[in-house]
Amino acid sequence: MDPSLCARLTAWRRHLHAHPGLTLDEGETAAFVVARLRELGVTEIAERIGGHGVVATLRRGADAGRAVGLRADMDALPIEERNEDLPYRSARPGVMHACGHDGHTAALLGAAALLLSDPAWTGAVHLVFQPAEEGGGGARAMIADGLFRRFPMRRIFGWHNWPGLDAGTVAVHERAVMAAGQRFEIAFEGRAGHAALPHLARDPVLAAGHCIVAAQSVVARELDPLAAAVLSITMVEGGEAQNQIASRVVLKGSARWLEEATGAALRAALQRIVEGVAATCGVQARLAWRPGVPVTENHPAERDLAAQAAAAVATLRRDLPPAMTGEDFAWFLREVPGAFVWIGNGPAEGGRELHSPRYDFNDAVLPVAAAWLAEVAKRALAAP
Repeated sequence: MDPSLCARLTAWRRHLHAHPGLTLDEGETAAFVVARLRELGVTEIAERIGGHGVVATLRRGADAGRAVGLRADMDALPIEERNEDLPYRSARPGVMHACGHDGHTAALLGAAALLLSDPAWTGAVHLVFQPAEEGGGGARAMIADGLFRRFPMRRIFGWHNWPGLDAGTVAVHERAVMAAGQRFEIAFEGRAGHAALPHLARDPVLAAGHCIVAAQSVVARELDPLAAAVLSITMVEGGEAQNQIASRVVLKGSARWLEEATGAALRAALQRIVEGVAATCGVQARLAWRPGVPVTENHPAERDLAAQAAAAVATLRRDLPPAMTGEDFAWFLREVPGAFVWIGNGPAEGGRELHSPRYDFNDAVLPVAAAWLAEVAKRALAAP
């Protein structure tokens, strides 16, 4: 990559890092993307697709009906950044790019620049800048807003940076890349009372405690040991005074799986536990599941195109197992064939893991990511 383009991408990425847009509040990020696309010379740009989504189209030659999609996510997380010495640290309290979507967005802008300067392709490339990946349903919103009807494409490709994998190495999975998952909320309703008179109350805190312990037995004792699954309770909310038995306690968490049968068994087991604990403790309970994401699964032909493109521009690995993290891109893969890859972000030490308050995208990855996106688009357009 030309050093001047690399420097521009780095500057753009750091600007995005300093000015993150929370899920469903990516308007400023989208405006920045549109401005940079116009700066590159892109003229065909559609805005507000499924919220703050942006789709830009590059066309060349008479065969413009042959189209491919490239996707980047744009949203940040509700996390307070702890990179105190970072000159481009988040300027927004409680919001940061802790998952590298700033890098994903900058890399797709870089792919646009590379494709615009490369005459060795014909067809159409749709650059899909997606909002609300972090649990906000951005992919489904874009689909509902006519993404694939308004911008027909035969294939779609995306990527995620991966801490712990050598910087710039591209990992391509055979089928499953990331897990299906849903978030859940369990509300226990009891009867408040004096902490010294528990027999006159119905304690939802006690019920919540039993539920937390019992829920951890589902994966350990009810699912096939060879079936990948995770059930994590991550938030406990309840109580108003230290000398009062609360009237309500809410547990929140998420569950992940790689096979739908495993997910169905997990959901059924948690429902049974919630009902049983509620009956045992004499409280009322409600388990609610939020819409989630399906398994992110590569399609065979597109997987091979992704691997060929990776081998042409970087080091390729085909031996990594899937991760139990989820990815909104899975919804796109249910609509059109495609593939999703990981690109190494380098060492994960010092808190550089995904969703860490000390995470920072590795700018050295930008040239590889942009090159892979451009290369896979060209190969997909040339493929039968």
